[in-house]
Amino acid sequence: MYRRTGLLLTIFGLCLLTVGSGVSDTTQIGKEYTPHGTKGGPMLYIPAGEFIMGSDSGGTDEKPVHKVYLDEFFIDKYEVTNRQYQQCVSAGSCNPNIKKDNSTNLQQPVVNVDWTQASTFCSWAGKRLPTEAEWEKAARGTDGRTYPWGGGIDCSRANYRDCNHGKSKTVGSYPRGASPYGAMDMAGNVWEWTADWYDEKYYASSPNRNPKGPSSGSLRVLRGGGWNGSADALRVAYRLTGYPTLPDHCGGFRCAKSP
Repeated sequence: MYRRTGLLLTIFGLCLLTVGSGVSDTTQIGKEYTPHGTKGGPMLYIPAGEFIMGSDSGGTDEKPVHKVYLDEFFIDKYEVTNRQYQQCVSAGSCNPNIKKDNSTNLQQPVVNVDWTQASTFCSWAGKRLPTEAEWEKAARGTDGRTYPWGGGIDCSRANYRDCNHGKSKTVGSYPRGASPYGAMDMAGNVWEWTADWYDEKYYASSPNRNPKGPSSGSLRVLRGGGWNGSADALRVAYRLTGYPTLPDHCGGFRCAKSP
């Protein structure tokens, strides 16, 4: 079960290139890449630089709004799917997500994985979980927008509670909801684990360069909202927390990688 600031929630084409250990001068925003040594889905390049993190109109844990500088990184274009996760299980590196739910299509995002299972998959794939800051930059770009596409929300851009689907959708089903970098489903579909421990007051003292979250804690941060989440919970600055050992039928993940 997930928590939001201590309160229980009911919600719980392009050219495919291979990139080596460095980032090429021809690396482009929006193109799909398969960095050397990685498995799983294609990744997108997020350039180094500052972005605006947090929200003045959200919860207390989203304040203060602050500028953060991040080094360049890659992030998965799509949420990790059932098919990809099963490949890790078949390789003997991942534990199966035992609970059954309505997200059994191989191209739907894998759910019912706890934080360790998500982290283990990313390691197997030659990647890692994104930090909370990396996730937010990949979702909103540099201009402090409310949703990945800008302002306003409707069912043509995301899978959330008002759309009454009752389950997750095939990854990439909402191209109109893409982030400025081309990342899909960063609002809606399933909640996504990040690497960070949670601290409600972390933004008040976090470093302004490559923050990695508190050094310890009891809860981990999830981002992005889910198919049964409210429109407010799909805002890119919204922070949800979950016990790292407790999976949920609304919770999945995507991976990141440093060059």
